Amino acid sequence: QVQLVESGGGLVQAGGSLRLSCAASGIIFSINAMAWYRQAPGKQRELVASTISGGSTNYADSVKGRFTISRDNAKNTVYLQMNSLKPEDTAVYYCNAVARLVVTGPSKGYWGQGIQDTVSS
Repeated sequence: QVQLVESGGGLVQAGGSLRLSCAASGIIFSINAMAWYRQAPGKQRELVASTISGGSTNYADSVKGRFTISRDNAKNTVYLQMNSLKPEDTAVYYCNAVARLVVTGPSKGYWGQGIQDTVSS
């Protein structure tokens, strides 16, 4: 199994910054992709940003130019630097990893427990 532990959330004023971290642990052969999702009250979970093992990144239009996803492969950790935060960024942020536990095994998705980020106006 893969455990994902998020940290770095909290309360910040509009215009401020937060940096989320997500560390993956367990018996892992490889992590193909890591991503951040978020879910606001009454809304569906949505993809915020993702990065694959080759280094390519993808962002939701709503966060382009404000958020940056990065990854430390040696630490199996993904980060989300969030700048110029807006009240509409308020949500529970979830880390996701697509990992393979053994060389011949399938890739599976794993989720963190979620972390609350609140942006006040």
